[in-house]
Amino acid sequence: MSGSGRKTQRLDKILGHLGYGSRSDIKKSVKQGAVLVNGKVVKDSGIQVDPYQDVIEFGGDTIRYREYVYFMLHKPQGVVSATEDLRDRTVLDLLAPDDRVFDPFPVGRLDKDTEGLLLLTNDGQLAHDLLSPRKHVPKTYFAHVAGDVGEADIEQFAKGVTLDDGYVTMPAELIVKEKQQRQGQVISHILLTIHEGKFHQVKRMFESVDKKVVYLKRMSMGPLQLDESLPLGEYRELTEEELLSLQRANQGKTNL
Repeated sequence: MSGSGRKTQRLDKILGHLGYGSRSDIKKSVKQGAVLVNGKVVKDSGIQVDPYQDVIEFGGDTIRYREYVYFMLHKPQGVVSATEDLRDRTVLDLLAPDDRVFDPFPVGRLDKDTEGLLLLTNDGQLAHDLLSPRKHVPKTYFAHVAGDVGEADIEQFAKGVTLDDGYVTMPAELIVKEKQQRQGQVISHILLTIHEGKFHQVKRMFESVDKKVVYLKRMSMGPLQLDESLPLGEYRELTEEELLSLQRANQGKTNL
C-alpha cells in the first residue's frame, strides 16, 4: 500500500512469515477485521503492502517485520547445536516462540559439552560465508587443558599438528594464560585461535600432543566477540555494529 517504491509483499505472506498462522487462518482473521494496515481495516489478505513502511496491526498488536534475524547465544553445556534432536534439548529450545518462528539455525556447531558463542540466523548466505572452508574464518577458544602446555606445544600448533586421521591442521595461535595444580595434576588455561572447523578439532589438536581438554568455551568467530555480560543460556539480537562487521568481513573488506 505504500508508494515508497520499496519491494512490497502479499499481506498473508508477511503474516505467515511471522508465525501468525497458515494462509487460510490469516485469510479468516482478515475477513473478521482483525488486521489493520495504516490504521484501516483490510478485508483482502492478498493485498500488497510494504512491511518496512506500512504499519500492520494484528489482533491489536503492531507487528515488527524482519526478513532475517541474527541472534548471539551464550550456549551452555548440555544442549546440542541442531534444529531438532530426538534425545537432547537443542539450542532452538532456548529461544522464545516469537523468535523461533523465523526458523533460525546455528551457524556451525559447538559440542554438547562446549560453551560459548553461537550465532543463530535464517540468513543462509551469511552462514555459508562464515562456514566456507575457503574463508578460513578465525575462531578463538578458551580452554582448560589437563597437562603442562608449554613452548613446545605453542611452536607445534604454530606449524600445524597432525590429527588422528592424518589431517594436518592449518597453523594456529596458542597462548598460555595461567597454570593451576588440581588434584596433583597441572591444568593449563589457554586461548587457541584456529582457522578451520574440523570435527572436535580443538580437542583432537591437544590429543595429538598427549593432552586433554577438560573445559572448552568459544570466545569469538570472525569479528564477532562473545558478549561476556550475556548470561549462560541467554541470547540477544546482534547490534547493528556487530552485524555490519560480519557483513563487511564476508564481503572481503576486512580479513576474517
